[in-house]
Amino acid sequence: MINFFAAVLVIGFVSVGFAMAESSPAQPYPGYELIWQDEFDVDGPPNPANWTYEEGFVRNEELQWYQPENAQCVDGKLVIEAKRVDLPNPNYEADSDDWRLNRPRIEYTSACVRTMGLQQWLYGRFEIRAKIDIGAGLWPAIWMLGSARGWPGCGEIDIMEYYRGKIWANAAWASGTGGRWGSKWDSSATPIEELTDKSPAEWASEFHVWRMDWDENQIKLYIDDRLLNTIELDKTVNGTKDGANPFHEPQYMLLNFAIGGNNGGDPSGTEFPRRYVIDYVRVYQKSENPGQNR
Repeated sequence: MINFFAAVLVIGFVSVGFAMAESSPAQPYPGYELIWQDEFDVDGPPNPANWTYEEGFVRNEELQWYQPENAQCVDGKLVIEAKRVDLPNPNYEADSDDWRLNRPRIEYTSACVRTMGLQQWLYGRFEIRAKIDIGAGLWPAIWMLGSARGWPGCGEIDIMEYYRGKIWANAAWASGTGGRWGSKWDSSATPIEELTDKSPAEWASEFHVWRMDWDENQIKLYIDDRLLNTIELDKTVNGTKDGANPFHEPQYMLLNFAIGGNNGGDPSGTEFPRRYVIDYVRVYQKSENPGQNR
């Protein structure tokens, strides 16, 4: 049933024109080698050798139903499109206590692509050029998760989150308190007005480059070469019995466009469809440390 609805919803996706600024060719940084990239230069679904999908209602009581059809490569860019819809939830259970099941309707669709099971990395320089949508209730993100254990012990790195007027650059790990979901955060929130002399709308109409430099000592998170947050990894040891440091373990990448939920705000007054456009993802590692990609 959902496959039918998804096919209907994707009609006209690639017929919409986008103002796509050209990206520069990838050039290795001194001391680094470019070890992995996706330039999204083949129209159609993202490369299945690089990306899989989350599907359905997933986390944070967000409003969107994730489905692969909302992610398409168009003119050398990955376009994740969020739509307002009215569809039945195929997993609906009226008496369930699970928010994923007790919603009778799907009000929005979007996509989350991830390298889980295909690509993961330990340390390096990660560079992502993207144009984000800052409409009310929207929550685009570029982030990383480990796979050695469940969240938050697996570690989370938010190279970019946007919601409620701010760009966030964060890391999270297990606090060892507060039960199963107890987490500790090192977060930075920067209002868009502090990043530019332009209006937020003008800023959001342009592409920006998010970067993470990650080694055994620190994670540094940047936008357009401006440092937003430095996470010292001697402080990120899980407070749980395993005592692991999740940022000394490989992580995979997610690109998603969420709506609403416990952070994203209220999208009810926002016109849809909305688009989050990713130009490229490039991963570099230091030349003297080959073989870190796992």
